[in-house]
Amino acid sequence: MVPTLSGRIQTRLFLLAVIGIPWTALISLIGPHPSDASLGSVFETTYWVLAEVAIVGSIFWEPLYHLAMQFRWEKDWPIMFSLLQAIPEGILAYILLRTIGPAPKPAAATLATFLTQFIPLWIMVWLAAIGPMRVIVPRWRYRGGRIV
Repeated sequence: MVPTLSGRIQTRLFLLAVIGIPWTALISLIGPHPSDASLGSVFETTYWVLAEVAIVGSIFWEPLYHLAMQFRWEKDWPIMFSLLQAIPEGILAYILLRTIGPAPKPAAATLATFLTQFIPLWIMVWLAAIGPMRVIVPRWRYRGGRIV
């Protein structure tokens, strides 16, 4: 069963809440930060990125991916494509962080802080979507990816 658009969005938001919030808190506390960055600016930056991935991904990327999938005969992505979606999403998220992100720009809004949070987060969410989600919630696949 191929996830529907609403199922893809629900799965994205669910996994970002369950995995993303704790990961963001952890990486904000122990991750590499600029020496002049306060802990508050680190949390502000990392949670801004998490919110961007959730909001922009649900409003812009998921509908775009869903539209692109309609041109494939099986109406689905190969697993590797879903991992590689991180590249354009990460580029846009970093651009948004630097242009319309929190004002004034937190000292922690560096490329290193962004990559330290974004790349492992994307890999963990991707792994959860292709693995444990199918085991823990087996009926998820038969409802078009919808959680509820």
